[in-house]
Amino acid sequence: MCVELLTYADLGARLDISREAARSLARRRGLPRSRSGDGKALVSVDLATLRYTPRPRKDRRADPVDASMAKIEAIKIGAFRAEIARLEEVATAYRAVFERERDRADRLAVELQQAIAETMAANAWAARLDDEVTALRTDRRGDSIAGHAARRLGHLAASIVKADRAACR
Repeated sequence: MCVELLTYADLGARLDISREAARSLARRRGLPRSRSGDGKALVSVDLATLRYTPRPRKDRRADPVDASMAKIEAIKIGAFRAEIARLEEVATAYRAVFERERDRADRLAVELQQAIAETMAANAWAARLDDEVTALRTDRRGDSIAGHAARRLGHLAASIVKADRAACR
């Protein structure tokens, strides 16, 4: 029989219980107690003869108010999760619309750039034709107007063909 002097904390550690449970056990079993030099309580115990197995803790009965509040909070959490899922679906739909409109805007921007290029080419061509017409009306160097006009008309036709070929590329 080996008797040891243990504090409540040490006894609790050996039996794998809390300090308060060890104190309660020492009182129930009537184990001899004394004080140490530092003022802590010491319990004389023979661990070999002390047959103790801790019982699992009993669940306390929940307060009905707390239980109903927990149910209410669980319902609220479920509602919030459903709302989050709904909002995620809406966001996904809006994202798809945004992507489609962005693609459409990109296509329109390309078409606009092409239209600008064609308009600039047409304006340049119109200015050149206007210069040709002005030159035909004002050029009178002694040649006959008809001969000069025929030459200018030939140059004009060649320019049109050349511009048409460049536009087709």
